[in-house]
Amino acid sequence: MKSERLIYLPLGGAGEIGMNAYVYGWGAPGKERLILIDMGVTFPDMDGAPGVDVIMPDMTWLEQRADRLEAIFITHAHEDHIGALGHLWPKLKAKVYARKFTGTIGRLKLDEMGLPLDAITIVEPRPAVVEAGPFQVQFVPLSHSVPESAALIIDSPGGRIVHSGDFKLDRSPVVGEPWDDAAWEAIAAEKPVKALMCDSTNVFSLHPGRSEATLAEPLAELIRNSHGMFVATTFGSNVARLKTLAEAAVAADRTICVMGRSMKRMLQAARETGVMSSFPRVVSPDEALEIPRRNLMLLVTGSQGERRAAAAALSRGKYLGHEMKTGDTFLFSSRTIPGNEKEVGRIWNALSEKGVRVVDDAGGLYHVSGHANRPDLEHVHRLLVPDMLIPMHGEHRHLSEHARIATEGGLTSLVTVNGMMLDLTGEVPKVAEYIETGRIYLDGTILIGALDGVIRNRIRMALNGHVLATVILDENDEPMGEPWVEIMGLTDRGKNGSLLAETMETELGEWMERAGRKVLKNDDKVEEELRRLIRQIAVEEIGKKPEVTVVISRLMLE
Repeated sequence: MKSERLIYLPLGGAGEIGMNAYVYGWGAPGKERLILIDMGVTFPDMDGAPGVDVIMPDMTWLEQRADRLEAIFITHAHEDHIGALGHLWPKLKAKVYARKFTGTIGRLKLDEMGLPLDAITIVEPRPAVVEAGPFQVQFVPLSHSVPESAALIIDSPGGRIVHSGDFKLDRSPVVGEPWDDAAWEAIAAEKPVKALMCDSTNVFSLHPGRSEATLAEPLAELIRNSHGMFVATTFGSNVARLKTLAEAAVAADRTICVMGRSMKRMLQAARETGVMSSFPRVVSPDEALEIPRRNLMLLVTGSQGERRAAAAALSRGKYLGHEMKTGDTFLFSSRTIPGNEKEVGRIWNALSEKGVRVVDDAGGLYHVSGHANRPDLEHVHRLLVPDMLIPMHGEHRHLSEHARIATEGGLTSLVTVNGMMLDLTGEVPKVAEYIETGRIYLDGTILIGALDGVIRNRIRMALNGHVLATVILDENDEPMGEPWVEIMGLTDRGKNGSLLAETMETELGEWMERAGRKVLKNDDKVEEELRRLIRQIAVEEIGKKPEVTVVISRLMLE
């Protein structure tokens, strides 16, 4: 057995888009010194996780090895890369490294949770190096849809890894740093790249990606030719898009009002850190009420249909005194993330019913992606010529397609999903072992695990309803009065027209009379039989098998 090995283990983000968390390690098997790249979230839907706020990767494996964790590195400030920091950092408590803009957003998250802000160390980009145990890590600026995004160069005794993070080949990004071929050629010339862990999001897009700068003219024309109030939504972190929209609004003689906490936070961070040199004057929602609708543009959160965001609130009615009316225009300057179509469609339809003109990205006319398309990915493969390419940041179909084109281009590749630990030490990647991975949920203010049963029970109640049955027994195991039943999420009446609760109460009472003291002495038996009987009645009367809670009370008589 080798004395030391270089490992890679995705805990989130491989086989899905979102919830990114990647572990690298060097050392003797089972004793590797570790680093973690990113701590992201994904967002729930009502079908799979009703009532949940966000979903995060289960860090149990890393928690159990926290004494071997040297550092945490955050590549950029998108929620699917930094959103879990405030919730999961207390489980790990390793030093966090990030660039200035990302670190500013990260410190806001720590501050919200009452955690120490000095947990985050701000670092400069390459050639600055962070020493983390056996690893030397450099942040390499690249273009994406949030400022100061970075790839990571991770040098170790086992070789050089390039962790791409999220990126696109934008040489004029409006805000942020441009893509630089020469910088990446220098990285490849400096030292052979053993492994490239690469963004796979847009591998199915066959045309080269477009620059953010190409949106300025079409957006300006759209806003200039629109009547009534103009409202635009995009990702709150896309500072470049917000700047382009705002400047187009000013050119069309419109005043700008920003609505949404996350969007305001990103703009403030961009100004404080100097990544955005200027932004047009912004007025408050109250001040905006005094401006003629034809001269007003609202920039709002909620491009993915989030129920509590400003876009959804405007679609339902008034928000902060503002209301959309016939003749207004609403622009989705964004791409709908797969899975969010229903929520976005709900907003679209609600606005349409108000007589609002709704405009989407129009096939790329009003939005460009922040991720590299297939020709751009192939270009990066050729620049770096890694010994092996491991696709990441994508659903399985994205990873599989990326691995296929890499192999066709002469590179060694392996589809790797969450929980697959790879040994990268040799000439080809090999699966070292499989780690149990999962998800944890932020439910209100509490973190719960997938195995806690809370979400499962909530889904069951949502699908099948709930019945609460209460019975009271005296000290002689005799029923005191009739059982009573409360139903939730079920129709009141059964197929014969009688009240469902009364039907259940009658049959439960008859069973109690027949059961006898021997059975009634056993609470478990009583609960089991009453639950079975309730479900049987529900199936017969309404065709549903509800969740059932049975409460048994025993009164001791004086």
